[in-house]
Amino acid sequence: MSDKRQGLVTMGGNPVTLIGKEIKVGDKAPDFTVLTNDLQPYSLKDAEDKVKIISIVPSLDTGVCEFQTTHFNQEASNLGDVVILTISVDLPFAQQRFCGAKGIDKVITLSDHKDLSFGMNYGFVMEELRLLSRGIIILDKDNNVKYVEYVKEVTEHPNYDKAIEEAKKLV
Repeated sequence: MSDKRQGLVTMGGNPVTLIGKEIKVGDKAPDFTVLTNDLQPYSLKDAEDKVKIISIVPSLDTGVCEFQTTHFNQEASNLGDVVILTISVDLPFAQQRFCGAKGIDKVITLSDHKDLSFGMNYGFVMEELRLLSRGIIILDKDNNVKYVEYVKEVTEHPNYDKAIEEAKKLV
């Protein structure tokens, strides 16, 4: 049975249950398989030996999620050899449409809708909604977890400045 954590995250003020293994600084990042916008499998090894910012959002079609994704897309050119992954359970077709409409060209959007592989391995699945909770994870070039933020209220923004600062330390 998967790990269940309650009392850590709310959505719209309502408590939700996170399922999957909680990820912590110092952990070796577990692998996962998600889908690219053209329905190809994508796993941690596809991000190569780069610093990784993993931006986790419930759905690209909401204001905070859109801002989170466009913000990281804008910051990407200032970060050097960093790959930025945005993971949600949106269908790959919707992600592709979103990226085209919003000019997202530096962030890789990935869908966890099929198996919840990322969400379960990193503890971001909201059981009641089958969506991913909001957060940010930063991995070094060797896939060691260097920064984790599970945003306490899913409708609020993560700490972008802190995440960018932590990523820049690793480049």
